[in-house]
Amino acid sequence: MPDQGNGNEISYLMTPYTGPWTKVEAAHLLRRTMFGPTNQQMLDAVTNGMAATVTSLLQMPAVGQPLTFHPDETIAAFGTTWINSVYPTDTLISQQVETARLFSLAGYQYERMNKEPLSIGEKMTLFWVNHFGATATFDSRASYDYYELLRSQALGNFKQLVKDVTINPNMLLFLNGASNNVFSPNENFARELLELFTIGKGPQIGIGDYTNYTEQDVAEGAKILTGYWVDGLRSDTITNVTSSFNALLHDATTKTLSAHFGNASIPNGGATEYSNYIDIIFQQNEVAKFICRKLYRYFVNYDLTATVETLVITEMANTMIANNYDVLPVLTELFSSDHFYDVSVRGALIKGPLDLLYSMFNATSTQTNFDLATDYEMQNNVYWLSETLGQSYLEPPNVAGWPAYYQEPSYSKLWVNATHLKSRFDIATWLTILPGITVNTDFFKVDALTFLDNLSDPINPNTVIDDMIDVFTPKSVNATQKIILKAILTNSLPDSEWIIQYSQYIGDPNNSAVSDPVRQRVELTLNRLFQMPEFHTM
Repeated sequence: MPDQGNGNEISYLMTPYTGPWTKVEAAHLLRRTMFGPTNQQMLDAVTNGMAATVTSLLQMPAVGQPLTFHPDETIAAFGTTWINSVYPTDTLISQQVETARLFSLAGYQYERMNKEPLSIGEKMTLFWVNHFGATATFDSRASYDYYELLRSQALGNFKQLVKDVTINPNMLLFLNGASNNVFSPNENFARELLELFTIGKGPQIGIGDYTNYTEQDVAEGAKILTGYWVDGLRSDTITNVTSSFNALLHDATTKTLSAHFGNASIPNGGATEYSNYIDIIFQQNEVAKFICRKLYRYFVNYDLTATVETLVITEMANTMIANNYDVLPVLTELFSSDHFYDVSVRGALIKGPLDLLYSMFNATSTQTNFDLATDYEMQNNVYWLSETLGQSYLEPPNVAGWPAYYQEPSYSKLWVNATHLKSRFDIATWLTILPGITVNTDFFKVDALTFLDNLSDPINPNTVIDDMIDVFTPKSVNATQKIILKAILTNSLPDSEWIIQYSQYIGDPNNSAVSDPVRQRVELTLNRLFQMPEFHTM
């Protein structure tokens, strides 16, 4: 099956990859599963081999908890977590505390992305944030619990995750599940459970019939999900937000689903009825195909051709079903497959705002390392930058998530629309050759010298440029671009001048008179590289 335009054959095989394992393949794997791998991580992946690298990536490292840093937090002490703290009785002060906790939650989430080890953890958590599409509620404790649920089960069982999200307080509030009762059924969550979270619509084939489910299923699902409510919101006595079941608010009638679910009857099951219903939904193989398509578009390519559907998605779905809907075996197979490393999928995706920002920070080993308050303030400023570019972590634009992950035919190309393209270039300049993010007297910008020092052979300008291209571009750059980058790095002087300049710096790294010129040349080179289209792909 020919590739479009290059005469090569595209591999659609899901059998284990046995081709070359070089820095190119390792970098492709790490870019897709992390927010900005370093040059050394790429080299280590080559040394360790594909299988060991995939195994290491598919681990969820332990993380801490969001900490108090904002002066408006009047309950939890500075430097301690607030996730089990009460709220003030006074309504105005309570709102100020909530704002402080939201800042803390945002700083915490972004710091995790900035300081991630070799792991898919944060990339996978973002996948679920997008998949379920819920925003933060007006109680940050509930929001934290929701995000922690997504993270803790990111590589676990998809069916169980859907069940847990269904009665999670944050989701119950977001999609009106907490007000869904026998006296006033609310179909919001019941509809999204089918359309967006599990099986998908499919083409409409009749009035109220969407191939995979019907309006009858939505209505019956709403009845099944009645009876749950949320307690503890902004409480001045209760230390956490919980959901509970009230039988008096539950529709105790027998519900009947459509022919798409075998006309299944669901008798009153009380507090477990929602779980019984989800078990019936997951009996349909289309659920596995639906979520595997989303995983494929997120990690591989948005272009779901008929061949991909037949040979790749079907195989992924079969693996998921065979493993009772566990996610880990599916991703292990995908990241070890011949298809994943095919040249046709490298560079096929446009970086989203978070990938863009943290590929600049993380790949250059640039981390917030000031004091607690400054670190969180810096990360909140990064949050503002990602929001400016169209991706606010705590606030997906709608329950379907960010359009770039689902809206055909453009998909990830939506990240570089006319509104955001100039901002991407401006921010890259701001974080390299300009002062960057400023908090009081501290600056957070690309750490050019640390990046340079950690390259393969910093004293050799040719190797420096090669490593830069390896780290930041999935398909390299052309010869002219490479010449331009080197000319910027060396200021168009002979290689010997760079060798002298770098040697002077490395001999006295704390002397700004010799370190600043080197830093400035690297910053200028990175800025130029960050303006190239190749950098914005992965």
